[in-house]
Order: sequence, then C-alpha cells, then structure tokens
Amino acid sequence: MQKTRLQTSKASLIPKHSSTRLQRLKRDIYAYRYIYLLMLPALVYVSIFQYGPMYGAQIAFRDFRARLGIWGSEWVGLENFIRFFIYPSFWKILRNTAGLSAYGIIAGFPMPVLLALFLNEARSRRLKKTVQMVTYAPYFLSSVVECGLILIFFHQTTGIVNNVIELLGGTRTAFLTDPKWFKTLYVFTGVWKNTGWNAIIYLAALSSVDQECIEAARVDGASRFKIMLHIHIPHIIPTMIILLILSTGNILSVGFEKVFLLQNDLNFDTSTIISTYTYRVGMEGGELSYSTAIGLFNSAVNVVVLLIVNAIADRMTKTSLL
Repeated sequence: MQKTRLQTSKASLIPKHSSTRLQRLKRDIYAYRYIYLLMLPALVYVSIFQYGPMYGAQIAFRDFRARLGIWGSEWVGLENFIRFFIYPSFWKILRNTAGLSAYGIIAGFPMPVLLALFLNEARSRRLKKTVQMVTYAPYFLSSVVECGLILIFFHQTTGIVNNVIELLGGTRTAFLTDPKWFKTLYVFTGVWKNTGWNAIIYLAALSSVDQECIEAARVDGASRFKIMLHIHIPHIIPTMIILLILSTGNILSVGFEKVFLLQNDLNFDTSTIISTYTYRVGMEGGELSYSTAIGLFNSAVNVVVLLIVNAIADRMTKTSLL
C-alpha cells in the first residue's frame, strides 16, 4: 500500500503538460508530414553547404598550414584579428566599405518604392508592361557584363556619357579613374540594375491592399495622390522596414565582383574594401588564417548591426524580423 502511494506521488511530480505537448507535436508532425518532407531537401542542403563549412572557420584562430591540417596547425587565439585591427589601413578599409554600403542604401532604397507606386497607379497596361520589362532586364546581367558596359559608356575618350557632356559644353570627366567618382559610379549603376527587381516585392505588397478601402476613399472624394499617400504607402511601410533592416544588416557585405572589376591603380584608395582586401591577402597572398579572421570580423559586425537595427525598428514601429 505504501509502495503504491509512493509510485502515485512520483507520477504526480511529472508535469502532465509535457506529455500532452509531446503528443500534440507527434500529431502535428504526422498531419503535416508531406510539408516536412518538402522541407527536408532544403534543410539537408543548408546543413551540408552552409553550416558544414563553418567547421573550417576555426582556422581564424590558428596559424593554418595545409600540410598540418586544421587540428595540427598552431593555435594563436586572437592574433589574426589583432593584426587586422592594427593594420595601418584598417580604418580606411572600414570607412570605404561602410561608406559605400550606406551610400547605396540611401540612394537606392527609395527608388524601388517610387517605381512600385508608379506602376501601381499606371492605367495603361502597355506602358506598365514596357516599364516593367525595361527596369527588370538589367537585373539579369552578370557583374562582368555590367562592368563591361560601364567601362564602355563612361570611358573618358570614347564613352557615350562623356560625348554627351562635351556636346552640351562640358569637359570630359575621368569617371573610371578619379577616386572621387568611384562610389557614385558604383552606387548609381547598382540602382539602375536592381531597382526594377526590388520593386517586385513592393508591388506584391500593394496588390494586397483592401480594395474596399480604396473605393470608400474615392466615394469620399479622395484624389489618387491622397489614396496613395494615406492608403498605399502606410500599407507597405512594414515591408519597407523589413527590407531596410536586411539592407542595414549587410552594411559591410559590399559585393566583391563589381568592386574588383572596376578597381584600378588610380582609384585604389577609394575602392579598397574588406572583400577585396580579403581576396588579396587570402587568395593572392596565401594567408588563409588571416583572411578568415577578417571574414569572421565582417560577419560579426553585420550580425551586431542587424540586431541593433532590428531592436530599434521593433521599439519604434513594432515591426521586426523576430
């Protein structure tokens, strides 16, 4: 009798909700088993090709030697990070990277919004399709083709842009070699390439606007501009905030290919960013541990900035990634 009471008291100590939660989880997995099966290839891919290579990130804390392998290489701790921080051009590289990215966000972020609002208000189907085709097409150009077009159009002696400037009475400008023009050239050619594609997200958000609200506003005498200002724009603000958070979270992740292809000896001081410096010391110099440490620093800063901006957005607008 006493033994039975003891077993009963032990069973009562086990939370009932835990077993209930486990049963509910099993039921959910079984009910949505086909959806989980569809997710399985993506999870396998991410695990193997995204998280798997993170194992090698430890070489940032070692003096890596290929013949010794990762575990056989000497552990040096934060030495590679300190080496980058005391590098004479550290602040210049950091300033170039952050400045180029911030310039791109400031100049490029509003353009897809404006284009999406214009396309949403366009009444001519032919005009809408034409504008969409013209603005979407540049996105599918590779970086090599894009930079080739930039070199052709902005060449100081034969470029179309300089020919037009001279025709209008101006003087030819060395867009490709003048360090002062590098950031502007990089950013606005990027705006030209990406605006149309990025507008698709805002067009999708605008398509979900409640038409009854629009009809009610029209009945009350609201103009198209007021409808856009008071209905369309507030509706896409959460989407804008999420995309702004993601853009800011990549503040130090400026694209390598385009910068590398446009870089030359004359604009080197302005065009040297973290990714090109990492390429030089890692691929050309063979300093894999040092370049990995730079990459980890880059990723860490991006994560910290992302979390800070996300927290600010959550507090101010109640919209966040988490």
